[in-house]
Order: sequence, then C-alpha cells, then structure tokens
Amino acid sequence: MTPVLVPQLGNEITEAEVAEWLKAEGDTVDQGEPIVSISTTKMTFELDAPASGTLQKIIVPEGEIAEVGDTLAEIG
Repeated sequence: MTPVLVPQLGNEITEAEVAEWLKAEGDTVDQGEPIVSISTTKMTFELDAPASGTLQKIIVPEGEIAEVGDTLAEIG
C-alpha cells in the first residue's frame, strides 16, 4: 500500500481540510493524477496520486481536517 499524505504546506500551516475527493474508493489512479482537493486558510489545491494503482481506502472524508503528515487514503 502507498499512503496519500498531507504534505508540508508551509512553515505556519499545520492542517488542511479535505474539500473534495476527485476519485472514489475502487477507482484506478495514475501517478501524478489529481485525486483530492485540500484547502487551508490561505489556499486550495489538488493533491496528486503518489503512485499508480487502485484507491483502496479513503481514510479522511470530505469536510474533515487532517494534520500535516496524516494519511488521507491508501493506494494499492
């Protein structure tokens, strides 16, 4: 499994909200393909898949907050 992690978004930003999942569990994803939109108090951006495979499990649903380094989903 390859985890999809909340990246370091800047020195002062410690968390982000999952705004929208662009892919659903069971969908095939390609490395570099946008799979989730996350937002902070300063910006919103799309996070790319770190690996190709199937989106096995979404751990943090839309509307929830995750800390930098947290696992948002797993690709298998």
